[in-house]
Amino acid sequence: MTSGDDAARRNCTRAIRAALTGDWEQAHVIVQDLDDPLACWIHAILHKIEGDAWNSRYWYERSRGHQYQDHADARSELLAALAEADRE
Repeated sequence: MTSGDDAARRNCTRAIRAALTGDWEQAHVIVQDLDDPLACWIHAILHKIEGDAWNSRYWYERSRGHQYQDHADARSELLAALAEADRE
């Protein structure tokens, strides 16, 4: 893992924690310029929370394996993303 990967993971963790506290706007600002699959997944969740299904599905496609219908609850999905960020 490179230092760029480490920085991306830290930013993803920050975005998830912001979203979990209800600051979806800040979370979106953090992930919108990141392009790794985890960031794309978080971006997808945020658009799902906002009710923008089309844009959410676009970001799920870029997340490599996660799908819109995998989680009904945004909080549990954010916690799953946090667990993935902590694993890597």
